Amino acid sequence: MSKRDELIGKYTNDLKTRAGEADPDVDLLRKVTIACGPSIYNRDSETVSSSSPGEMATVKNNFLIRKLGLSDGPSLDEGLAAVIERYGRSNTSKYRAVFYYLLTRHFGKEAVFR
Repeated sequence: MSKRDELIGKYTNDLKTRAGEADPDVDLLRKVTIACGPSIYNRDSETVSSSSPGEMATVKNNFLIRKLGLSDGPSLDEGLAAVIERYGRSNTSKYRAVFYYLLTRHFGKEAVFR
């Protein structure tokens, strides 16, 4: 089993236990994970700090606007807040791939990864 497959297994479990996703779309999760690139293998960048305004601005600009093609506006901040709440505001280890997967599902942009 490759390192990426191990991580996807860990992310799937995280979706089920922390985000309440009973039946995650593993194919979409795999594609989102691949899109994260090497950041998932780096201890510092594999997680997202949702309490950092700077990091949330980076996620908004680099993922929501550039990758998903969404227009900037209040709905992006509302979506980020909804996903943070769903994943657990007190959860300090929000995996980047899981966070991006939840954002993709929240905004209905699964087609970007198909």
